[in-house]
Amino acid sequence: VQLQASGGGLVQAGGSLRLSCAASGRTSRIYFMGWFRQAPGKEREFVGAFNWREGTTDYEDSVKGRFTISGDNAKNTVYLQMNSLKSEDTAVYYCSARIDNSFANWRSVRAYDYWGQGTLVTVSS
Repeated sequence: VQLQASGGGLVQAGGSLRLSCAASGRTSRIYFMGWFRQAPGKEREFVGAFNWREGTTDYEDSVKGRFTISGDNAKNTVYLQMNSLKSEDTAVYYCSARIDNSFANWRSVRAYDYWGQGTLVTVSS
C-alpha cells in the first residue's frame, strides 16, 4: 500500500484547507486510515481516524467540530477538511493506513502499517 498526502499550504487563522490522502496498491487490505500531525519539536499526535469498512470516524478533542474526515472509495482517497484553523494547527500532517484487522488503538501511531510522506500546513495568526 502506498499513500500520497497533498493539499497542505499557508492559510490565515480562521481559514480552511482540505488535505487528501490517495491510497494505491492493495487498497482492499485497508481497514482504517488515520491522520496525524507533528509540529516542530513535538511528537507525532493523533488528529483523526476513518474506518474504511464502516465509514465511522474519531477525532482528537482539539479538532472536534472543526475537522472532518471523509472517504471516497471510488478514488481510494481519504480527505481531512480543516475549518476554523488556528495557529496551533501548524504542523506536518501525515496520513496512515492499517491493514491488520485485529483490534488496535487507532489513536496510536503504532496501530498503522503504512505512512504517507506528510504535507505541511502553516496557519498564520
